[in-house]
Amino acid sequence: MEVDLFGNEIVKDPLLRDKFLEPPFSVLDTKNGNWQTRKRQWKQLGIESHLGREAECNVKTMSGLTPEQYKEKYGREPMQGTSIFDPALCELIYRWYCPEGGLILDPFAGGSVRGIVANYLGFNYTGIDIRQEQIDSNREQALKLLPVNKQPQYYVGDSNVILEELRPFYDLVFSCPPYADLEVYSDMTNDLSTMEYNVFIDVYSTIIQKSVARLKRGGYACFVVGDIRDKKGFYRDFISHTKQAFIDAGAGLYNEAILLQPLGTAMLRAGKIFEAGGKLTKVHENVLIFKKN
Repeated sequence: MEVDLFGNEIVKDPLLRDKFLEPPFSVLDTKNGNWQTRKRQWKQLGIESHLGREAECNVKTMSGLTPEQYKEKYGREPMQGTSIFDPALCELIYRWYCPEGGLILDPFAGGSVRGIVANYLGFNYTGIDIRQEQIDSNREQALKLLPVNKQPQYYVGDSNVILEELRPFYDLVFSCPPYADLEVYSDMTNDLSTMEYNVFIDVYSTIIQKSVARLKRGGYACFVVGDIRDKKGFYRDFISHTKQAFIDAGAGLYNEAILLQPLGTAMLRAGKIFEAGGKLTKVHENVLIFKKN
């Protein structure tokens, strides 16, 4: 009997999933049964990516603003809860775009998911995050779930500085960057989520340039992004700005996929949001894949 990473019997799928985990299409549907099964299996390992980020629910703690001040500054209510990265997407991107045992660089590490999944699968992950408490939490979780000799490597600090000090060349750059000020992670001045959008894009583009500089020629970079609105409700076209930053850094856009999310509470929110201003409720993100020239 053939089993998967988690000891479950592999039931052969006559479709493309047997070879690629998911069909290599330009739409990745996280609602399908196979995806949800893989996601549950990863969660059963005990990954708790929200740890180290609980204070996001407390706007005063993270951004230094009360909810009223936050709304006045950013033009919207603060987000409630934390955004958790999908481990099934990590597995997919690593399998597709990183050689066996390859080196992975994440300039916006955030929670523990991407690092734990990478090293569990035998890759070697390096993540950078500006928040000490986040890295401390990630390291603690990794020690619980992975052997001591298979730990992700983390750096605390500003990616703009740390990327200049790194010496290895990496096989894959993989990250989910801050969506400008959609989630404000701290009150530190060099935290991208606290910056005005034009300043954010300048600093963000510099980090992308330095990340691509550490990528092996012919290697891939993958950013998972979504667009965000300004105070007047217009999209900022963050996706296009991300594409241009990579192109300027010497990595051409190679693939683009739509990541369809489960509808969840979107069904409850969509009517109210549309009636209030004609805005569509987003139920997808964009998976941008670049290749270094």
